[in-house]
Amino acid sequence: DALCDAVARALLRSAAQIGLARGDRVAILAANSAQFLAVACGAMRAGFVCVPINFKFPQDTIDYIAADSGAKLVFCDSARRAHVPAGIPLVEFEAGGPDGFDAFVDIGGTGTPRDAGAFIPVEPTVVDGVREPAIFLYTSGSTGRPKGVVLSHASHLWVTAQRTAGQDFSTHRMLVAAPLYHMNGLAMAQLSMRAGATLVLLPQFNARDYIAAIENWRCTWLTAVPPMLAMMLQEQTAMAAADLSSVRFIRMGSAPVSESLLARIHAAIPHATVANGYGTTEAAMVVFGAHPDGLPQPGMSVGYPHPAIALRLVDGTDRSALEGVLEMKSPALMNGYHNQPEATRKVLTDDGFYITGDIFRRDADGFHYFVGRADDMFVSGGENIYPGQVEKLLERHPAVEQACCVPVPDEIKGMKPVAFVIARAGVAVDEDALKRYALEHAPAYMHPRRVWFVDAFPLAGTNKIDRKIVSAQALELLRAP
Repeated sequence: DALCDAVARALLRSAAQIGLARGDRVAILAANSAQFLAVACGAMRAGFVCVPINFKFPQDTIDYIAADSGAKLVFCDSARRAHVPAGIPLVEFEAGGPDGFDAFVDIGGTGTPRDAGAFIPVEPTVVDGVREPAIFLYTSGSTGRPKGVVLSHASHLWVTAQRTAGQDFSTHRMLVAAPLYHMNGLAMAQLSMRAGATLVLLPQFNARDYIAAIENWRCTWLTAVPPMLAMMLQEQTAMAAADLSSVRFIRMGSAPVSESLLARIHAAIPHATVANGYGTTEAAMVVFGAHPDGLPQPGMSVGYPHPAIALRLVDGTDRSALEGVLEMKSPALMNGYHNQPEATRKVLTDDGFYITGDIFRRDADGFHYFVGRADDMFVSGGENIYPGQVEKLLERHPAVEQACCVPVPDEIKGMKPVAFVIARAGVAVDEDALKRYALEHAPAYMHPRRVWFVDAFPLAGTNKIDRKIVSAQALELLRAP
């Protein structure tokens, strides 16, 4: 808290020489660290907008984000200093000179956001109905340029208030290895700070380091993207040797969860409660929760609609479908996409709902289940196929650790599914066996026409599987003689 104030004071002190005014953007290009969080909070406290940048993006995309956001100052770590776009002043976390973080911050100053008028007020401003921006989170850009999601102070305050209401987190130690430039890691860090919990922060995700951190720091709460936990479970020697008895709660989100992965997590850490969550960058992490009648949440469900969120499943003109595209109205909803009014209009309806692009189904008790991304869906011989359905099918086979399905062109069907698979250690399986299994347990059109075995999947900067790279690998293998 003191360091956040010190960053805020330093930014206000330097505003004239840097050319910063309230609402201007301050970027961060760095791995996870305490300084990262201090800059993010300090910039927002001082009335500036924080712009975390995915440092795994190629240089031209980093340059684009800096220019698109209008960043006037960049905080970076030493590993990323060379990637700071030319012409923008920088502050380096580890540097000891005049452009270093320790020289920049105002540790000995006075004034806090709660008692000094120069700092952001307790109630952020609303001008012409627009809530004051706090942060731009740029999407991963799987199609075209990344879009800057403009999130307000009001959004963050509402989300953290909802997540901490009526709960005591003070004894929890929360492990975060997901990147802070992504909503998953950032939201968990914000929760831990507001709740007064202990935050154990890893610079980047590495499966063995993750396991070691759980044991060394006696972490009680894990939050991760499902591929991260799948990679952790593959480290069988480290898992067998580690004492993971401290873990009480595991929350997964930001990517689909399979029944197989859920079962293996329960087997590896049987004393922990495992929750399958859902959230979006555009509308934050509070979407679903507990059932009002106390019904237990089914393992593959993401929960029952939160009472403060309006949800609907849309299938064509049917706005009350049992399966369709999820649309939501939430106090946490983004202001829009920065500098992209047309893209904003495409996802925000006239009646104030955000069109997520995610397909869900609802059961008789009101629990919701993720089916797949609408834009991932492809048509094969007239049949709609969601890659996630094929992956869940394959992952039910006892020899499959993890699967990734992508579509490839087919002269007859138009498109057809193929798959990459990580096999479980010590279990024999081949391509024909998996294809037969798929044909036996699902409609024939869903079975992968080719199956390749790999040791690992390529991950994007958000620790999700990079499907663009997987698709390119499939096409290359199919072209090979």
